[in-house]
Amino acid sequence: MADTKIEWATHVWNPTTGCDRVSSGCDNCYALTMAKRLKGMGAEKYQRDGDPKTSGPGFGVSEHRGTLNEPFGWRKPRRVFVNSMSDLFHESVSENFIAQVFATMASTPKHTYMILTKRHARMRSLLRKWAPVTGVTPWVHIGPWPLPNVWLGVSVEDQRWADIRVPALLETPAAVRFLSCEPLLGPVDLWGPVDQYGGRPKLTYWLDGRPGWGPEETTETGLVTQPLTVGPRIDWVIVGGESGPGARPMHPDWARTIRDQCAHSGVSFHFKQWGEYIPESLGAQVITRHTAKTAQYADLKGGHRPANIGARNGAATCHRVGKKAAGRELDGRTWDEFPTVHAAAVVA
Repeated sequence: MADTKIEWATHVWNPTTGCDRVSSGCDNCYALTMAKRLKGMGAEKYQRDGDPKTSGPGFGVSEHRGTLNEPFGWRKPRRVFVNSMSDLFHESVSENFIAQVFATMASTPKHTYMILTKRHARMRSLLRKWAPVTGVTPWVHIGPWPLPNVWLGVSVEDQRWADIRVPALLETPAAVRFLSCEPLLGPVDLWGPVDQYGGRPKLTYWLDGRPGWGPEETTETGLVTQPLTVGPRIDWVIVGGESGPGARPMHPDWARTIRDQCAHSGVSFHFKQWGEYIPESLGAQVITRHTAKTAQYADLKGGHRPANIGARNGAATCHRVGKKAAGRELDGRTWDEFPTVHAAAVVA
């Protein structure tokens, strides 16, 4: 385990390392670059290479059984990002090892574990299969299910992947379900598609939970009732722009739309960062503080001019000032909201 600069976690824990790129959000993977550097430094965990087409040096998927007992030695409660250098539900990670990771988390309830994946289908399949009522749970677990200290999330970089990954997440047993819209590479509407007239003919209920009817109940007087229920929903959304070499800019309206939809539905919103670029409309003061030399902002093609990106509500000019200078403020404030675990949220 190690301390981390990730804004929404206090520590990272990597029982597995290595991964393979599967979508556009992986194009500039920080973990792949870091693994190559750690391999060169002789780090034991990063001596296995991955497929050069989808992975790289030091980034081959590996299980590290020696790390499974680490959480037992943490005295104070931690908010832990599980596998910042991998994807726990990668197809090369054995089911038995994933079960052991969950057993460790179940046995250390004072810590909160956040698991983020792009392998939504395998996560859904395993956790639904492991539900105690099925009788096939492959590990000893005493207590509530799903684990109240384990938060499950999926990466959502654009609308295409939201439409694929979010429904799978909502079908997965979890105490807290969250989205990491980082790097946010396009607009994402969490309420449902908009038709040409501005209406929403098909609501998703991702943020509010789909209403429905529960099982019939009979009162002491013989009256048969059927209570109204609300299905699972997203409890937390993280938004952030891309940082590092090759970073792509994020339109401010993409972040605003998600923020406003979360606020309307009472869903916790966390704005992690702008990344390398900041919109000209929001960053004029930041930009003018740079010298002429450092103000030669690079666009997506590596030139020295601002990047212009379009959106439904109009184009935006974004300047590359670096992650630190761009900061974390959205419309004049930071957004560091975190979800609360509710009993109703755990039903899949």
